[in-house]
Parts: sequence; structure tokens; C-alpha cells
Amino acid sequence: MKRVIIVTFRDEWSKRTEEVQEILYRYLPEETGYQKTLLQAMNYSMQAGGKRLRPLLMQETYRLFGGTGRIVEPFMAAMEMIHTHSLIHDDLPAMDNDEYRRGRKTTHIVYGEAMAILAGDGLLNLAYETASRAFEMEPENPAVGKAMAVLARKTGITGMIGGQSVDVEQSGKDLSRGQLDFIYRLKTSALIEGSMMVGAILAGASADEAAQIEQVASDVGLAFQIRDDILDVTSTSQVLGKPINSDEKNHKTTYVTMEGLKKAEKDVKEISGRAIDVLDQLGRKNEFLRNLILELVIREK
Repeated sequence: MKRVIIVTFRDEWSKRTEEVQEILYRYLPEETGYQKTLLQAMNYSMQAGGKRLRPLLMQETYRLFGGTGRIVEPFMAAMEMIHTHSLIHDDLPAMDNDEYRRGRKTTHIVYGEAMAILAGDGLLNLAYETASRAFEMEPENPAVGKAMAVLARKTGITGMIGGQSVDVEQSGKDLSRGQLDFIYRLKTSALIEGSMMVGAILAGASADEAAQIEQVASDVGLAFQIRDDILDVTSTSQVLGKPINSDEKNHKTTYVTMEGLKKAEKDVKEISGRAIDVLDQLGRKNEFLRNLILELVIREK
């Protein structure tokens, strides 16, 4: 009698996350030399686990447009390095002053504040060095240069870092809805936009298709951040893997404090639904990517 094995979406998500993690680890620096402590701090931060959402979205968007090669892999690693750099700096005493991230002590608690700053800087620089390896893999591919431009734009002063600067400057102050939307669009959505756009571009998507993917990713990022705000007030530190009520502690205006919990929960479903509608309009199939976007709305951590 044959044994029937039922594979759920979450099983598949876990499997693909592990595969993504293996790719990321190939690009981590060897912990040698006089700067060994710095490299250890960088790797400690990169090996803290997590959803690996951004490189996963990049890979699945690459597959959505028919990509089958390995050209996307250095960009996947680069994006996670950039994201991890932002987390290291977010946790610093000068920023959110958090002691735990993903269930373990933050980098500045383990290695000290100065080394944590350098670890974040190191990962940011290593990210672009890593992404540039794609030029060696396919030197004649014009999509590599286009992908590099998107990566730099979405992570810099007109992207993630720009959004973070406004978030820091306005911390503890009453925000307008426009300011909050600006922070969310740049601080959170920009990296997700960059991830999905890079995947699409490397797979040969047209300019119009890349623009549609940017719209999808913008809504995914917004829904993801609102869900984060919801979890900060409804979850536990054990489930979340980091302190809860940190937004209140740092006197931050969030979607929940501005719109209320009930409306936040309603809006996150509507926004993610809008993302799915645009994704479906592309006329391409990647059921895993579609389900992943939907799952982000109901995640518990």
C-alpha cells in the first residue's frame, strides 16, 4: 500500500526558506584575519534566522517570469545583507535600543555598540560587492546593470535609508497620515519593491511588467508593515522573537495608533488583496508566490 504524503503550503515555505538560506550562507565572509571579530559580528547577524522574505520574494518573482539560472543568487544574498544591516542599526541604543531580535541577543549586546555599527556598515558594503559578482557570471547580460541600479535606488536615500531617516527624526512626534505613508513606503516597502523588481528584471521582464511588479510589491510591503504594527500590540515576545509594545515604548506613531486595531486588520486584508489582483493581471503563474503574499497577512511573527 502506497503512503500518501500531503505537503502543505507552510511545509513548502519552510523548505524553500531553507534553500534560500543555503544560498545566502555561500556568500558570507570567512572569519579570519585581524578583522575577525567584525566578520564574526556580521555572520552572527546574518545567521540569526528569520523569514528570509526578501530574497525569497526575489527568487519567486524571478521564477514567475521564467527565470531558471543562478544569476539571481548574488542579488538574493545582497538584499538580505542590506536588510540585516538595517536591523543591526535599528536595534542600536541610538535607535530602538532593543536587546533581542529573532529570539536571541542583538548584535550590539553581544559585540558592543561600536562593533555593531561596523558590522552593519560591513554588510552594506559587502552587499554591493556580492551583487556585482553577477557581472562575472553573465558579463553580456544588460539586465544585471539594470538590477544593480534598482538595488542601489531602493536601498539608499530615496529608499530604505531615506525612510529610516524620517522615522528617526519624527520619533515621539505626532505624524500626519502623509508622513506615516512616506515612512512605510520607503522604510519597509522599498526593499520588497527592490527584491521583486530585481527578480523580474533579471528574468527578462519588460519595463511595464517591472512597473506592475513594483506596484504589487509596494502593497505587499505596506500590508506587511501594518501587520507588524498589529503584532506589536497583540502578540507575545515568545512568539514574536523580539520585545512587544516597542512602538509604544519608543513613542512611535503607527498605523494601529493612528487608525485603530480593527481598521488596521481590515486594511491589511484589502491592501494585500489589491496586490494579488495586480499580480493576477500579469497573466503568469506562480502559485507559491501568490500564496506567500496571502500568508503574510495572517502571520503570527
